[in-house]
Amino acid sequence: MSTIKVKQIKSRIGAPADQKRTLDALGLRKLNRVVEHECTPSILGMVDKVKHLVTIVK
Repeated sequence: MSTIKVKQIKSRIGAPADQKRTLDALGLRKLNRVVEHECTPSILGMVDKVKHLVTIVK
């Protein structure tokens, strides 16, 4: 499987609780943190849910 790198670009302050839990599940707890995950449908769904807070790093 291929991998993707996800970077948190906006603060989680003011985000709904379910989006905060999604960021926690992705391993993003601080601003500008980059994590690497396998490119699975569940990970892509989580990234899509918080797409306004994160970006995909090439």
